[in-house]
Amino acid sequence: MTQARTPAPSPSGEGDERHQIVIVGGGAGGAELACQLSKRLKDSEEAAVTLVDGALTHLWKPLIHEVAAGTLDSYGDAVDFLALARQKGFRFRLGAMEDLDRENREIQLAPITNDEGGDVVPRRRFRYDTLVLAVGSTTNDLGVEGVLEHSHFLDHRDQADRFQEKLFQKFLHVQTQQGDPEEGQLDVVIVGGGATGVELAAELNFAVEQAAAYGLDRINPKEHMRIHLIEADDRLLPALPDRVGAETEKNLRDLGIEIHTGDLVTRVTEEGVETRSGKSLRAGMKVWTAGIKAPDFLADLDGLETNRINQVVVGQTLQTTLDSNIFALGDCAECPWPERDTTIPPRAQAAHQQATLLEKSFLCRLEGKSLPKFVYKDYGSLINLSQYNTVGRLMGNLTGNITIEGFMARVAYRSLYRMHQRVLFGSWRTLLAMLGDWIGRTHHPRLKLH
Repeated sequence: MTQARTPAPSPSGEGDERHQIVIVGGGAGGAELACQLSKRLKDSEEAAVTLVDGALTHLWKPLIHEVAAGTLDSYGDAVDFLALARQKGFRFRLGAMEDLDRENREIQLAPITNDEGGDVVPRRRFRYDTLVLAVGSTTNDLGVEGVLEHSHFLDHRDQADRFQEKLFQKFLHVQTQQGDPEEGQLDVVIVGGGATGVELAAELNFAVEQAAAYGLDRINPKEHMRIHLIEADDRLLPALPDRVGAETEKNLRDLGIEIHTGDLVTRVTEEGVETRSGKSLRAGMKVWTAGIKAPDFLADLDGLETNRINQVVVGQTLQTTLDSNIFALGDCAECPWPERDTTIPPRAQAAHQQATLLEKSFLCRLEGKSLPKFVYKDYGSLINLSQYNTVGRLMGNLTGNITIEGFMARVAYRSLYRMHQRVLFGSWRTLLAMLGDWIGRTHHPRLKLH
């Protein structure tokens, strides 16, 4: 769907005198906050909760590399916002935020049109008393030549689906073409050795092995598909402890993945990737996962203070610095971390903790009480290397700092997703989802074959 300009109608929600809490962005933090608040405010005459998102479905972003590789069917794990809203008692409104009027406390959503140019959803305005910006982040191309034109990004489910479709088309083409695959035909270059890039590299290695096992036998995983992983830092996973990065790199090298650390990409072309050290890596597919930024529309949003990567600057109560009625959480917010003299890292666990805090904050706000301050607890990080291994570090008062890998690390990694599902669905439905996933693994192929 494409967006087109039409006159904006009058603000929605007129006639409802309740305190309007509007959450923009249905990612991990926004969706959890909408569910938690709705549960606490059920049948309330004081406040109403509205969730706004430009998509009709929600997918937990840490799963997106599995969707891209085809080892996870996005339709099976996607959550329908309209259904979730009905179950939890909040309102859902479809549309991408494009403007803000702080004086009148209104947001404006861009219209949505169909492929023929007809209106599906018009431009609309919504009134708010409390506004939460939870719009996440997008990939930062860092101004490198050719990135936008020749690279795939994995910011959204649609992008991951398109990558998977193209990857599988390449598998089919190699299977049916005359002669052996051309040099670089199936090769993939991943730029960015953070969590997404590392996990995608391992998942793609598993995907090509599965493709050969499911009958695409002209593909030799060890000969016909090379996976390159480029990281500008001297090691993979520079934000994590050295031991985790070193163990991850060893695992990937054992799989045959070619790792290039301490090197910068200077140009991306249709044929491949060029680096500062003079390397020219041919590849049929390029994936850019190096760096993030908040969505561009935040950079000029009615005077709100933002940083160089468009993040909205907030204080420890998560209120924006220039407007106490507007809050921000997750990747789109620059939130201080006084204990480390830095800012909160863009992680799912941070968004989860901030959503939990804001549930309490808004109840205090409705009662006229002072707001609590956000204190970030770093519980460590886990890296899932597909079916091969899981490594990471856990941090806690009881366990201290421990590095784990293997089965226990895999269980801990999967539990993070189950915690997210529990917030959205409750304990019983999460248990049923776990059972459904287990049954599905016994009856469905390990790779999406269409």
